[in-house]
Amino acid sequence: MAAAGRAWRAAALLPAWRLRAPGRAYGAAAGGGGSGGGRLLLGAAFALGGGAGLYLAARHRLWEHSAAELPAGSLQLTLYQYKTCPFCSKVRAFLDYHGLPYEIVEVNPIMRKEIKFSSYRKVPILLANAGSPLQLNDSSVIISAIKTYLISKRNTLEEIVSFYPPMKTVTEQGKEVFEYGNKYWLMLDEKETKRIYPVNEVRVEEMKWRKWADDWLVHLISPNVYRTPREALASFDYIVREGKFGTVEGFFAKYLGAVAMFFISKRLKKRHHLRDDVREDLYEAVNEWVKAVGKHRLFMGGNQPNLADLAVYGVLRVMEGLEAFDDMMVHTKIQPWYQRMEEVIQRAEAAV
Repeated sequence: MAAAGRAWRAAALLPAWRLRAPGRAYGAAAGGGGSGGGRLLLGAAFALGGGAGLYLAARHRLWEHSAAELPAGSLQLTLYQYKTCPFCSKVRAFLDYHGLPYEIVEVNPIMRKEIKFSSYRKVPILLANAGSPLQLNDSSVIISAIKTYLISKRNTLEEIVSFYPPMKTVTEQGKEVFEYGNKYWLMLDEKETKRIYPVNEVRVEEMKWRKWADDWLVHLISPNVYRTPREALASFDYIVREGKFGTVEGFFAKYLGAVAMFFISKRLKKRHHLRDDVREDLYEAVNEWVKAVGKHRLFMGGNQPNLADLAVYGVLRVMEGLEAFDDMMVHTKIQPWYQRMEEVIQRAEAAV
């Protein structure tokens, strides 16, 4: 009740556009889960609360763009996602803004059987058919490749995707992962580049802030939405209510999931060297973004959002309906920009 009261007090300070937000609970981004006898309780709590809970909630709340609405021969898209993953939210924001119809397949974060066809085991995955089926991995690669395809008619989508080769690297923990070194580049010729980026500084700025959203902003989400036991419980209370759980499974999803994610968020806080009050890091990052946009532009892209605007918006909106989001709206200068982003994407969706 205390969390709900505070959320409503914060919401009361906001204009009417904020009060209609449907609310989202935030879950692990791409991948996740774990096993092992010594970690059985924590693993079960995370799997049931942070996995199944998000899956069922998203399944009941799912809205869909139908690729069948596309004219014959057009680009047909299917997005495999976790609804509350910020990287997936980035891709949806991009597709929605560009008026690209697509189907959504919600992936079960525990079994992931929906993507058993893929050796790449993370989300988002985008299946694209522009004459022949093609799988695109990594949110920023997906966005850059599809944007290039929309601008340039010189190459097929398959040729464009080949410009983003995966490179195997090893993390500090010794885990092998694939990276895409040029994933923030659009593969355009000189004429196309001049049309989209009249001066080189515009392209450099967009790439810088797209990378910032992936490398920094996204890591502030979990520590903030699971900052306290109360906030973690409020997040999972939403999951249980929207997921329509039975009494027993609802109990486990709500309480064990909240406990697990509260402790996981503390590990993330340490890993990313965040302050004791992680809200301060969130506020600072958001105000840094607003300062970069400036007072004389509606968006970083000028009169319309660019890929950096869409990336930042996609990451932040997974917190909607939670205390962290309301606090961010009250204690930072993000609200006018965020409202403009909502409006422009809603207009694009309505036009599809």
